[in-house]
Amino acid sequence: MSQIESGLVGVSEQRLRRLASHYACTDAEFIGALVAMATDRTRGWWEEYRGLLPTSFLDLAELEGHAAFLREVQFLYVPGPLQTEDYARAVFAYRIPELPQEELEARVRHRMQRKNVLEGSTPTPYEAVIHEAALRIMVGDRGTSRAQLARLLEFSERGHATVRVIPFELEGFAGAASAMTYAGGSVSKLDTVVRDGPHGAAFIDSEAQLVAFRTLFHRVEDVSLSPEQSHDFIHKLAKEL
Repeated sequence: MSQIESGLVGVSEQRLRRLASHYACTDAEFIGALVAMATDRTRGWWEEYRGLLPTSFLDLAELEGHAAFLREVQFLYVPGPLQTEDYARAVFAYRIPELPQEELEARVRHRMQRKNVLEGSTPTPYEAVIHEAALRIMVGDRGTSRAQLARLLEFSERGHATVRVIPFELEGFAGAASAMTYAGGSVSKLDTVVRDGPHGAAFIDSEAQLVAFRTLFHRVEDVSLSPEQSHDFIHKLAKEL
């Protein structure tokens, strides 16, 4: 069991179903989803970064790669999958201690590949709520900021994506601690929230916490500008640069 939990060995469908029976789990849909995960031998693109980047980078990419939908709330940075290459490079270059050039470029390439789930013939449904602060902070130079806003405008015009903005002028907003990446599983019990912290990313999957984060997301979504208003807002900021 410890080897399975640590990812050192896999688990067969037979053993998984036996464990589900042992723990009195009768949720057929949930068990079916676990079986699908356990028997999937597809090698994801993120595996090429194993040993080059922290494990949390690979875990996040894998989580996004298998998500049924993605929801994001950010206050200080543009969400990772929406970042341009120059923006991402400026983010990683500011790290202390400084990253070796090889690792910095590997992190940038990895971040650029994360956007694959939002493109192609079957993109993952995506919703982002971004505070005005993240849009105004010049992580790089003025040209980088202008290109980043253009990227957000282009992305927001896609049918499978929604981008909303929380403006500075919103009164009574105390939700700046609500930053999250919410990845929907094939069943709700497999949903996961990722939160960045001083010591790395935390992956949260307990039902009680998931309920709280679902509520938080809808709360910030409700007070943000509509997608149309947000598009106009970003366009106005881009013209000011």
